[in-house]
Amino acid sequence: METRANHLWVGLITLVLLAALAAFIIWIARLGQGQQNEYDIFYKQSVSGLANGSQVSFAGVPVGQVSEITLSEDDPEFVRVRVKVKEDVPILVGTTATIQASFTGVSTILLDGARKDAPPITCETTACPEGAPVIPPKDGGINALLNNAPLLLERLATLTENLNTLLGPENQDQISGILANTNRLTDELAQAAPRLEGTFTELEGALKEAGEALDAFEQATKTTDQLLNQEGPALAAELRGTLASANQAAASLASTLEDTRPAARVLRETTLPAAEATLQDLRTTSRSLRAITERLENEGVGALIGGQQLPEYEPE
Repeated sequence: METRANHLWVGLITLVLLAALAAFIIWIARLGQGQQNEYDIFYKQSVSGLANGSQVSFAGVPVGQVSEITLSEDDPEFVRVRVKVKEDVPILVGTTATIQASFTGVSTILLDGARKDAPPITCETTACPEGAPVIPPKDGGINALLNNAPLLLERLATLTENLNTLLGPENQDQISGILANTNRLTDELAQAAPRLEGTFTELEGALKEAGEALDAFEQATKTTDQLLNQEGPALAAELRGTLASANQAAASLASTLEDTRPAARVLRETTLPAAEATLQDLRTTSRSLRAITERLENEGVGALIGGQQLPEYEPE
């Protein structure tokens, strides 16, 4: 009986020592990890591959682990993943958490997106619905592809349906006609290729001649500019002299006309009326002479000496 009691005590003491050793080991492990901060991440997607103890990394550097995975108390559509991160890791506003899946089926949480001089994520800078600051989630990697898979499949189905409608029996004849017209157009282009080549050659020659004409025009423009720049002042001086001479001649002519105005007035008022009267007398004299001449021709000299000439007497 006493031997059995001794074995019982030995077993009990052994269990106590093992528990103490386990607690010591856990304490040593936590002591090696240092002080850690807790954060919550709410995912509206599947978190398959995550488990308690899954690794949490910051820009690829291991900084903590997953401590708890449960459904959200406020909204069961979300999965709350609580992580523990080393106190010296800068979890700042702008940091996001992405589930990084792998082909082995084991997932990790990747933290990134922290910005310099941003405040740390705490219950003062963000919400704490279940007692810990919240790090916003972010889709990425295979999870983003899986989340978008239904939308991609829907669009693929719509595209397939549209293709079936486009390639239906009622459109096949039209498509065949379009292909036939395309082949005919290609053949015509192939036949017209030599003519097109000749046309392009002529066009190239025309462009070359146009370039030469432009060069010649540019040279003429330069020559004209040189002429205007070098001989222009002399020509302008001569032109100014000519204009001055013309002004002097015009002034002299004006003076001459001014001097001839009295003579023109006398000519108009005296000489011209006298000349006109003289011309009138000359016309009258001319008419008289013409009358005398006609009488001499018709009646003889006697018509001028006196009376009318008697007719000659003829005896019976």
